[in-house]
Amino acid sequence: MGNCAVVGVNWGDEGKGRMVDLIAEDYDVVVRFQGGGNAGHTVVNEKGSFALHLLPSGIFRKGVVNVLGNGVALDPENLWLEIQALRDKGIDITPKNLRISDRAPLLMPWHRRLDELEEERLADKKYGSTKQGIAAFYSDKYQKKTVLAGELFYPDELRCHLKDISEWKNLILTEVYGAEAYTEEMLEKWISDFCEPVKPFICDTGAFLREAAAEGKRVLFEAQLGALRDLDYGICPYTTSSNTLARYAPIGAGAPTVVPDEVIGVVKAYSTCVGEGPFVSELFGEEGEKLRAEGREYGAKTGRPRRVGALDLVATRYGAEVQDASVIAVTKLDVLSCMETIPVCVRYRVNGAETESFPFPALLAGAEPVIERVKGWGCDISGARKWEDLPEAARSYVDMIEKAAGRLVRYISVGPERDSIIIREA
Repeated sequence: MGNCAVVGVNWGDEGKGRMVDLIAEDYDVVVRFQGGGNAGHTVVNEKGSFALHLLPSGIFRKGVVNVLGNGVALDPENLWLEIQALRDKGIDITPKNLRISDRAPLLMPWHRRLDELEEERLADKKYGSTKQGIAAFYSDKYQKKTVLAGELFYPDELRCHLKDISEWKNLILTEVYGAEAYTEEMLEKWISDFCEPVKPFICDTGAFLREAAAEGKRVLFEAQLGALRDLDYGICPYTTSSNTLARYAPIGAGAPTVVPDEVIGVVKAYSTCVGEGPFVSELFGEEGEKLRAEGREYGAKTGRPRRVGALDLVATRYGAEVQDASVIAVTKLDVLSCMETIPVCVRYRVNGAETESFPFPALLAGAEPVIERVKGWGCDISGARKWEDLPEAARSYVDMIEKAAGRLVRYISVGPERDSIIIREA
């Protein structure tokens, strides 16, 4: 076994953190390669229950080095608060097991403010942002209006750079939105309170990853969100502002020559979606409420209720394809034990015609789900540890996902705990 990427096949919230925490013991390095603190990875293990936002999910494994790559929206404020919160729970976090790329751009305080202001301006046409500044951050990154983490080691150059950027940014804040400008004193305090504490973790992680690869060490790449939130291949414009696909992992990690040999595509046993945008298989009413409650479907970052829906085979087929998944991990199968019959979206109806192909984004708003109901299993499966332990109806359900994705379902999660897992072989 070589390097591996764990990525989402659907809208995000599939359980990637749960999978990374599970298999990280087999790897030497875990790298977050994109995204920021706008979503959460929920991890439950012998140390407790945790909602991670920026920290890689390998942080709980002794001997594993965790890396935040240059593709990450590095929010020093939220990262430092997250580090402190985990340390308070007894998790050891030092520059030995956490490293930050010196090429990672900093998410500035004004990015969150601009995110809020733009959502307010859009009103009923808002994108459903978590208001963590992600879109504003990535916009600035590609305009080359950002500060790199490594600049913290060069204070004179940093202050000069910040002065130039803040003049431009304050024009937008004050003239476009009528908001308050950021002063030099405000930025100095932000650097002192949040950037200085994370400074010891910053280093040349590209060199570290190349050296690790040369020594034969194994790297696990961790993505945020899922294929349908990818900036290029997702449900534009209701996407995140970075690339969530496994092919981007080496670039966002900071070592283009260190590539994944295997891709684990994570699929939840039913569909969930946080935020705005088309969600074809969405369930409403009593059935939707029951599924939301049973699955405890509330955002790890925002706490807001997730939209829930039937398993979407159309979206899953597409997501597995664009992720080029080697195998599939199905999570939260145990949640469906509460349902006598289970709705499944097998096709879409678009402009009067049924299709198994995922449509162009502009057609999604008018797409309708073609729902078929399959037999439930009606019993607790959380104790299952072997494929043979599952009821026949549960095995048939997994087989259906496997057929749609065209990939082996290797992992089946039957509970949030680390050991609540079934691992199948080909």
